Amino acid sequence: MKKCLTLLVLMASSLLATTSYGQGSTDYGTGIKLDLNPEKTKYIRVITWNQTWFRATQLNPGTTVGGEAAKSNFDISGRRLRMLAYSQVSKRYMILAHFGINNQTFINGGGSGSTGTGGYGNGKKPQMFFHDFWNEYHLILPTKENKNSSLSVGAGLHYFMGISRMTMASTLNFLTVDSPIFSWATIDNADQFARQYGFFAKGKLNKLEYRFGLNKPFNTSIAPANVTDGVKAVAVDNNGTSKWAKTGYVEYQFLDSESNLLPFKVGTYLGTKRVFNIGAGFYSQPEGTRSSVNGTVTKHNVNLMSVDAFLDMPIGKKEKNTAITVYSGFFKYNFGPNYLRNIGIMNIGAADASYTGADKLLAGAGNAQPMIGTGKIFYTQIGLLLPKATDRPKMRVQPFMAYTSKNFDALSKTVSNFDTGINWLIDGHHAKITTQYSLRPGLTAAGVSKKYGEFIAQLQIYL
Repeated sequence: MKKCLTLLVLMASSLLATTSYGQGSTDYGTGIKLDLNPEKTKYIRVITWNQTWFRATQLNPGTTVGGEAAKSNFDISGRRLRMLAYSQVSKRYMILAHFGINNQTFINGGGSGSTGTGGYGNGKKPQMFFHDFWNEYHLILPTKENKNSSLSVGAGLHYFMGISRMTMASTLNFLTVDSPIFSWATIDNADQFARQYGFFAKGKLNKLEYRFGLNKPFNTSIAPANVTDGVKAVAVDNNGTSKWAKTGYVEYQFLDSESNLLPFKVGTYLGTKRVFNIGAGFYSQPEGTRSSVNGTVTKHNVNLMSVDAFLDMPIGKKEKNTAITVYSGFFKYNFGPNYLRNIGIMNIGAADASYTGADKLLAGAGNAQPMIGTGKIFYTQIGLLLPKATDRPKMRVQPFMAYTSKNFDALSKTVSNFDTGINWLIDGHHAKITTQYSLRPGLTAAGVSKKYGEFIAQLQIYL
């Protein structure tokens, strides 16, 4: 019995340390952890974080802000303010809750009915909601002889959404300032902020890590626009009562094994691990969208897939702790004919109905851009953790770049994004400043393309 308890304590401590060590500072240990029994086999781990953005944004032509025409905008806003807690109730049973707010600006993102002036004016008192809430049971626990074999099953509102590593990315340790967003393919339509209710299974088999889900997508009911030419049919999110979706992701971990205690995939380990993984994933929902041609409505299956690779390892002299991070993924999405979603993160702009300029974009106003659609997407990012400075060894600098190519059926040409920036790591990911300049695509009805810029400075703290 004592041997079993000792093994469990070592296993739990190892999982916690691996997660914290890779995601934040080498000095941080297990973070905010409350042991519930003397053996430390029952505990509660609490994580809290916030990401505040300052932005200087070149707005799309024909944008108004607060009712006035605007070509640019400068603001400060709350991208994420959250708290997560999970508890190891017994050696086999775990429960997790993750809640908070997102995307609060000076003009939008507030609670329901937050318009006008006053206590519930524009952007004020945003709704706090659950991002995740699930129960998990460990069917097969790692043993001393076989540390890399495990199987867990669970149910609830969960993040085991398949498709790609980036789809299940942790928001605490991005290499770039944020997710490329398109990897959350059903974001806030058929899911709740990249989560769905359902069942999941996850585990490891030596170097192979897997996770699968069977989920009930949230109802969508956008009415498809009727067209007379079938070639111009446009699929929209309309799944009626919604059929069950199947999703999964499998990867082979050639070097160090990553923790899968939680679903959140690390963006950059800052030289603390040697990781090289190749993975593939999918998401499939029958009759997830609909289109209309000559009054006849057709239902379309949603089939999404990806293949990707992730490399993160130290390079050069050990004492310098220089490290490289590379992620690349190819995504093939089929939501039905000409499906397209234009999205702007914390978009503060509204369309000027009177604007008729030739440079008016198909994506709309503010910082909206073609983000998700039927077609093919290629994405890659690379970062370099520079060597430690002798006078300030804890302060680290990590420049990065990212490129996205989107070839959507609904657009007349391929569009692309380019991002470049620097992570200024004060205490790993626990205290960092990220500065990034991005160019997003804009496309007019005449097929003229142009890039629009945005500078973001993010302040991140997490405990």
